[in-house]
Amino acid sequence: MRFEAVLFDCDGVLVDSEPITNRVLRQMLEEAGWTLSFEECFAIFLGKAVRDERARIEAHTGRPLTEDWMAEFYARRNEQLQAELLAEPGALDAVAHVSGRFGQRIACASGADRIKLGLQLRKVGLWDYFDGRIFSGQEMPRNKPSPDVYLAAAGGLQVAPERCVVVEDSVPGIRAGAAAGATVIAYAHTPGREEALLQAGARSIIRHMQELPARIEALAAA
Repeated sequence: MRFEAVLFDCDGVLVDSEPITNRVLRQMLEEAGWTLSFEECFAIFLGKAVRDERARIEAHTGRPLTEDWMAEFYARRNEQLQAELLAEPGALDAVAHVSGRFGQRIACASGADRIKLGLQLRKVGLWDYFDGRIFSGQEMPRNKPSPDVYLAAAGGLQVAPERCVVVEDSVPGIRAGAAAGATVIAYAHTPGREEALLQAGARSIIRHMQELPARIEALAAA
């Protein structure tokens, strides 16, 4: 199949943000009365917006998930991201190669809020590749694992979803890309998750972002 566009998730694909965000979230949940290990918190929230787990958070903390609590979470999260965030290994080169091949037909389609996306892409030097082609699942009727954000990104690029490659690292994100009709490449940055990623709908797996340009070409030629 000839691909015409590439749609990137952000967290865990372009930027190594998930350990930072997870650390802040775990600490704030503990302060609210719900104690989780780092691994438990990661397993629950990977690939999801915090608000997607509102019912579970409220059940374990015995408190409503208020806008004030969310605002504090965003502030503490963003402070740590600004201080610590790095690009995923190989992501800068991979995006440069894909941009050279597809030009303006690349987009960032994430479940995160737009402020976070802008902060992260600017922090690691990727903003110019995606400026004007950034899509937030929190601005859609439904966030991942529903396909809305990937359908919006494909529509924004004026490319049929079936002609798009989606690059994802989480099960909800892979389900979203597959449901949109795109070909999903899973970035398995954590060993042992490959089977779950394939079962979610990934067509292929890479273990380093530098593998991405060649994998896209191989799938296009298949």
